[in-house]
Amino acid sequence: MKVTLENTRYQVQIDTLGAEIHHFLDKENALEYMWQADPTHWGRHAPILFPIVGTLKHNEYKVGEEVYTLPRHGFARDQEFQVMECTEQHARFRLTDTAETKKMYPFAFCLDVLYTLVDNQLTVQYHIENPSQQTLHFSVGGHPAFNVPVDPSLAFEDYYLVSEPLKSRTFLPLKDDLIDLEHKTLGQTNTAIDLTHDLFKEDALIFETKGKTAFSIRSDSSPHGVTVSYTDLPYFGVWSTSPVESNFVCLEPWAGIADTVDTTGDFSKKLGIQTLAHDEVFDTSYTISVY
Repeated sequence: MKVTLENTRYQVQIDTLGAEIHHFLDKENALEYMWQADPTHWGRHAPILFPIVGTLKHNEYKVGEEVYTLPRHGFARDQEFQVMECTEQHARFRLTDTAETKKMYPFAFCLDVLYTLVDNQLTVQYHIENPSQQTLHFSVGGHPAFNVPVDPSLAFEDYYLVSEPLKSRTFLPLKDDLIDLEHKTLGQTNTAIDLTHDLFKEDALIFETKGKTAFSIRSDSSPHGVTVSYTDLPYFGVWSTSPVESNFVCLEPWAGIADTVDTTGDFSKKLGIQTLAHDEVFDTSYTISVY
């Protein structure tokens, strides 16, 4: 089922399958900002990453002495969410544990995803509760893919990536889909980064972030672009396909990250893992701004 949020200029459509954004449309300029999930390139729009972000080593993890298997980015993106609230410019979607999820992930949880459209901004909030006596360990993150070029009269290479504040950040390289902490470096996000398809030949660009942060896709040849901003998320990924050349770039704010190369597999000690005691809650959000 599709849920539509709308104001005088912008329209957002969200699918209950995965609570995934499918459209962010500027009605005045007939501009679609979201990637339209061409399966010959990448067949998703903006999946929600939960209860892990990225890849587990051997796709496995341990809780106590038990070993469990989870696919890359977890299972939420393939689950049907309930619509808990829906108004013209706000919607809340909910996913809770089931017998099937507990085969992969032995925790009780309540994940709410709230979308709020105000003017040209869509805020995405993650609200997670632990209804169990057992400590809850999880990661959560966004994976929205945006059309590049935003303006269809331009080319991919007409755009660049720029961050705010404009400063260097720790860059975390990947090795076989895992974080290679031994070779982390200082990423040059203190200047604009030209978008080319070769930029992603080693997979995603992953940065550590602190405090108020924004990453934008812009072009000097068009007023139209997109910004993803947030205040309290520790990691950010930028990704597109390679060697296949696709006309999208994902701007991904994360509370969590892939396993490290040298992980022990203990889920409670995983890099970037979030922890909730009984009846505790976790809230974080990011905002997509289009222009």
